Amino acid sequence: MSTLVTGVTLDSFDQLPKHTRRCRFWVLDPARTRADGESLDVEFENEAWLSMVMLEWGSCGQMLSVGSEMVGCALYAPPGAVPRSTTFPTSPVSADAVLLTTLRIESDVDREGHSASLIQAVVADLVNRGVRALEAFGIRRTEEDEAIGPRATMSLTCSDTECMIDADFLEQAGFEVVAPHHRYPRLRLELHRDHGWKEDVESALERLLIAASLTAVEIEHKETVGVR
Repeated sequence: MSTLVTGVTLDSFDQLPKHTRRCRFWVLDPARTRADGESLDVEFENEAWLSMVMLEWGSCGQMLSVGSEMVGCALYAPPGAVPRSTTFPTSPVSADAVLLTTLRIESDVDREGHSASLIQAVVADLVNRGVRALEAFGIRRTEEDEAIGPRATMSLTCSDTECMIDADFLEQAGFEVVAPHHRYPRLRLELHRDHGWKEDVESALERLLIAASLTAVEIEHKETVGVR
């Protein structure tokens, strides 16, 4: 099946993964409390946030589809538009950077390859717009986090382990740690046109795609041997 990455538009919100449409981790102010029990339409809040960012700043998302199925997305925005961005021990995001908040794949098939394709689309968009750098708060996962299981990605529960990008993946994709932390490092990808960003990023993504292809071949081989 063909893989296609397209920019998120004001009309494509309903096509985003279910968790992304209802995720409160990045968009809602974490200091906001609702002790009165007031109900909150999180999906509406997310759509309103997306519309606000797109109208005031421009494109802020990429979607990836395989055939007719939407399997993943990446969202990014100026850090000032992301309430959660000031709450990490490695805050703040650099003044010249855009913040990558979401990188989500809802399929277990070729996860790293799909993630690499989304990162590449984000980078291409930002370079064309003259953005100097892309930063992200990564998460260092513990054994306890890993014990949750791979299907946790289908959950609608919002938490750091569910909604943040794996720091190891970001490093493999060419990001460098600029603010170390045992749990929430802040990483940065330089996008200067004159600093060889294209070669560096493409090289890192190519390594990811090769690793993902080798993994897929190994899985297929094991399944074939198992059938015999």
